[in-house]
Amino acid sequence: MRTRRRTTTFMQAGALVAALVLAGCTGGQGGTNEPGPGESTPAPIVSEPAEPTPSDTTATENPGTGDGTPEPGATATETAAGPPFAANTEPDTAEPTGAGETFLSVTDVRVAEHDGYDRVVFDLDGKGSGKPGWRVEYVDQATDDGSGQAVQVDGDAILRVSLSGTATPTDSGVEEFSGDRIEPADTESVNEIVYRYWFEGYTTAFLGIDDGEKPFRVFLLENPTRVVVDVQH
Repeated sequence: MRTRRRTTTFMQAGALVAALVLAGCTGGQGGTNEPGPGESTPAPIVSEPAEPTPSDTTATENPGTGDGTPEPGATATETAAGPPFAANTEPDTAEPTGAGETFLSVTDVRVAEHDGYDRVVFDLDGKGSGKPGWRVEYVDQATDDGSGQAVQVDGDAILRVSLSGTATPTDSGVEEFSGDRIEPADTESVNEIVYRYWFEGYTTAFLGIDDGEKPFRVFLLENPTRVVVDVQH
């Protein structure tokens, strides 16, 4: 009796499995995503990328800051390295370019203390693509060009700055710096700057230097045009 019942049970189970397999092959056709024999699995559907967020766009537009704000421009005390300081206090000269085609005027004079030196910046603007020249040297006395009259400058030494290739405001098309004396409060070497305006192609200023003659360097910066005079502490 036990053997017959076990055989019957096995036969019933086999019939049930066969019925399920037959149903899967007939009634489920077209409703399954599983690949059949010899078929490849379909590629997954890739959704369109989402619109970038504001933080994403600013980071790519301005990788320097990452917040969408423009990079800071040159300040009134820009820290361009410049050439090494000379070992002595000899005159420093450079010839202008663009003669007869370039007309520049000094539009501002700025001064600030830096680590190891004081910096005086002469801003220039005007017409033409030429560059200004200069002659910067220590003098025994400050005098005006043309008249020869003495100019009072406070300091133990006087550094004369003569910029060449400059012009009157009428020719340059820009207003010339209107200041006369600049007395900086936080500098160590430069005690005073006395600006003496344009005269026959040259613009002159005198720097009063504390504690005698000190090494200096002069160089040109462009865009915008600036002549920089650094006086070592």
